[in-house]
Amino acid sequence: MKKPVHNPREVAEIVAIQALSFVAGDPERLGLFLAETGVGPETLRNAAADPNFLLSVLDFVMRDDATVKAFASSAELHPTNVAAARQVLGDGLGDRSWEHDVP
Repeated sequence: MKKPVHNPREVAEIVAIQALSFVAGDPERLGLFLAETGVGPETLRNAAADPNFLLSVLDFVMRDDATVKAFASSAELHPTNVAAARQVLGDGLGDRSWEHDVP
């Protein structure tokens, strides 16, 4: 039996990996993501170990309401959990860009 994960960073990384799986599950969405990130399909698995890459996955999913809602539904998460995961990963990398979105 797996031990529950309580570390916010680990939870955020798990959400990001789920988001990557969601993106990879749709050829059109995956093609757009690969084109935007410059990552090739052959290096996708290795890139998934990079926290900056995981942050870019969450940014890609969150840039469009329909996509974040579809991902959240497929992962059985509330969309705010996706945003929270993005914030945790960003904070860990010193990225405070999410603060600029808040009025």
